[in-house]
Amino acid sequence: MPDGSRPLGRLHAPPGPQRFKPRWVSPLLRRILLVNALPLALLVVALLYLDQYQNGLLEAQVSALREQARVFAGALGESAVSTADPENPKLVKVIAASLLRRLTEPTPDADAKLYAPDGTILADSRLRPGPNGQMTREPLPPAVDHGRFLATVGAIYDWLLSLLPHSGPAPPIDLTPTAGGADWQPDVKEELRLNSAGDSHQTPPYIRRTRDNHLLVTVAVPVERDKHTVGIISLTREAREVDESLFTIRMSILALFGMALAVTVLLSWYLSLTIARPILRLTVAAADMREGKGRSGSVPSSILARRDEIGALASALSDSAAALWERMDAIERFAADVAHEIKNPLSSIRSAIETLRRIEDPSRQRQLLGIIGDDVVRLDRLITDVSDASRLDAELSRVSSQAFDVVPILRALQELDEATRQDDRAPRLEVVSPPAGLMVWAVEDRLVQVLRNLIGNAQSFSPPGGRITVRVREANGMAELSVEDEGPGIPDANLEHVFDRFYSERPSGESFGHHSGLGLSISRQIVEALHGQISAENRRDGSGKVLGARFIVRLPMAE
Repeated sequence: MPDGSRPLGRLHAPPGPQRFKPRWVSPLLRRILLVNALPLALLVVALLYLDQYQNGLLEAQVSALREQARVFAGALGESAVSTADPENPKLVKVIAASLLRRLTEPTPDADAKLYAPDGTILADSRLRPGPNGQMTREPLPPAVDHGRFLATVGAIYDWLLSLLPHSGPAPPIDLTPTAGGADWQPDVKEELRLNSAGDSHQTPPYIRRTRDNHLLVTVAVPVERDKHTVGIISLTREAREVDESLFTIRMSILALFGMALAVTVLLSWYLSLTIARPILRLTVAAADMREGKGRSGSVPSSILARRDEIGALASALSDSAAALWERMDAIERFAADVAHEIKNPLSSIRSAIETLRRIEDPSRQRQLLGIIGDDVVRLDRLITDVSDASRLDAELSRVSSQAFDVVPILRALQELDEATRQDDRAPRLEVVSPPAGLMVWAVEDRLVQVLRNLIGNAQSFSPPGGRITVRVREANGMAELSVEDEGPGIPDANLEHVFDRFYSERPSGESFGHHSGLGLSISRQIVEALHGQISAENRRDGSGKVLGARFIVRLPMAE
């Protein structure tokens, strides 16, 4: 344009905030991973707890070890006790040491010690004579080496397990740095005290994890002869089966957890690709539309082809963009049409004023002044209709359709027409409607405006004494209102163009400037905003002769 302005349809929005930068891990993906992985992690933690399973293994180990200690105690009480003094039987150290070594030979991982009632050690199954005659103590077999990493994981697990609440009574595991090894010595006096209290009392087992990763279980059982306690035997054994069972189960759970976590991550990533990425692409498409770069094809076709909620969102965005651009184009065309229509009377006024300055004939001057007056009336009418048309969309967007009976409105228009008829030769309005009325969904004031436009248009083209018929009926689930006249009809080539803006084909003899050519265009705009349809056709007789024009309005029905 000469002033450098741009058409309304191509206005660009001011620069907005910086676009969303793509990330390797989107916030939505993080939420998806959290939601999917958290229940899995909680399940794994619950499985790794294995409290009851470990307690059962340890209790079984303690029971078996205590039974073995009782067998050893019974053998020692029968074979290694001197009864020279029946009231004070005593263990024979040499016999007891030899017998204790023979008893523990089938179980090389067991360590048995025999204590006198005063707490001195009488025999130790792991004491062996050395090359030089000195007694040396054989160490327990080394613990199974699973590697530093797995050993660390196991130590951390045992420590955490000791902090957790236990579901039932279980032998505690000593994990402190001062936990005793295989040479741990029980409290013999306490064991004797408990033994003297009755069979229901026994020394609790001592379970500990040593620094070299041995899980040791020690039980103490009294050695008796003729109901006299002659000593205490402590039996220590490495609970290697417990460690191996727990290690196998933990590794199986961790392996399954790793596999499940990998599948969860992959599925979450796939879910992110199918949700987060398309939404980001839609965000970019919306930004392109806002900046005027995406008039057509902004929304990727791959997203539009989806049959899910993302596809529905993309279709809605694409339809909104198409409707927006269509509206912008309509505004641009409307502005161009208005400018063209205003220029015609302005050109006529300017030409009449220029001619008026050159002539002196009073009659010609009056004629030119009349032309100027008619053009001013035409401009006033045009500006009024343009103002109504420009406000129409905004007004329709602020009100909602309601259900009402259209027949009383038509009866009121008929009564108004009868009351305002000043000439008996003026066309007469008739209403043909069902007795029960007809409910429609519409905005009442705007529907009245449509009906007045159609009836006024029919009155303009009807001959003197003619008849205008408004019919109301139900057709194919829609409410159909038709306005028929007995005028010359509409040229077949213009049946669609009559709804164009500024379409002007007025009957001969009509006063100039009374119609702007926007009435039918406004009517179509209102009907389409009410989700209806409007069309025009000619009424014909059996021979094909035109009897008049018919305008049909179809609106949604209401129950």
